[in-house]
Amino acid sequence: MASGIRDKVAILGMGCARFGERWDKDSDGLMVEAFTEALVDAGIETKQIDAAWLSVAFDAINVGPSGVPASIALRLDNIAVTKVENYCASGTEAFRGAVYAVASGAADIALAIGVEKLKDAGYGGLPVRTRGTMFDMVGIVGSAPGSFAQLASAYQARHGLAREDLKGAMAHVSVKSHANGAKNPKAHLRKAIDKDTVLNAPMIAEPLGLFDCCGVSDGAACAIVTTPEIARALGKTDLVLVKALQLAVSNGWELQGSGWDGSYFATTRKAAERAYKEAGITDPRTEISLTEVHDCFSITEVVTMEDLHLSAEGRAVHDVLDGRFDADGKIPCQIDGGLKCFGHPVGASGLRMIYENYLQLRGRAGDRQRQDGPKLALSHNLGGMPNQNVAAIAIVGLEGA
Repeated sequence: MASGIRDKVAILGMGCARFGERWDKDSDGLMVEAFTEALVDAGIETKQIDAAWLSVAFDAINVGPSGVPASIALRLDNIAVTKVENYCASGTEAFRGAVYAVASGAADIALAIGVEKLKDAGYGGLPVRTRGTMFDMVGIVGSAPGSFAQLASAYQARHGLAREDLKGAMAHVSVKSHANGAKNPKAHLRKAIDKDTVLNAPMIAEPLGLFDCCGVSDGAACAIVTTPEIARALGKTDLVLVKALQLAVSNGWELQGSGWDGSYFATTRKAAERAYKEAGITDPRTEISLTEVHDCFSITEVVTMEDLHLSAEGRAVHDVLDGRFDADGKIPCQIDGGLKCFGHPVGASGLRMIYENYLQLRGRAGDRQRQDGPKLALSHNLGGMPNQNVAAIAIVGLEGA
């Protein structure tokens, strides 16, 4: 019977490029920026890496449909480089490949790197893919803001919320993320805003206003992983270990029956259940120290708090307004600014989330560092639409946690 990968893999080093409108660098340059930081952090040489996984969600715009660009840009030693894509959850998918390679014994040291260069495309949001027969038949239909606006309406109806209460919580989420991003030198958006600015902003898709929506960014992030034994042999102490790593992919149930009301993410609930079991977590509200979740829209963060069992059913709005997930709250969420303000280079976002959790666990997050000694951190990476998506959860923690 499968036993999972808990404590079998250590993060040896991580790196992250500055996110934003990076006219100064192409995708290769962004990968090098993130990889250089990770390599120095890991204290190894490139030739010690046995295998690599590259995540890019929009390959036609970025680096092409293979792992070759990463191998060339990083001057890898003719090792296997696998290019992966799983909607916006691609970064965590790359991390999963590297972690599983080490856990299985197939590699001693493995690399996961994600990159996206989207601002050159000229779109404010995600670029439109070339529409072919298969995409038209089974791909995502409709706009992202429109689909997530429906999520907000369904959540409001399910829990009997007043519109102003829901919008107030969503505004709090956005204000929080901007305040956190202002403290992050690598964040795309570093300007604090107030609640009135959010509530009076132009409407994108009711009830989602301009500041309820994350944009897209250029950026890259990466992780180098190994076994705890090798990490110790390399002189590493206070190891950050992978406690759980789970993906759940929509199987059509959301749209093929009457069991789903559109107010939550079924995949996130499945992935969370499996991840907590793998990590040995029985009460996430008291055991999880901080989270990074896929806040593509402010409503997504609110709903995800319940899907992750960090808020009780129907209580996320109240927990948000009470400050439970603020930087100084009980379980900080998006302490680095999140997708909303750190940015969303699609293929890199999942790894960026793990990067922030890694820094927090190591006490290296600078002005945004939590001072209460975080032990376990969760990242939630979501790709697709509420009715058709990939949910990925990675839980990392200090040795012994």
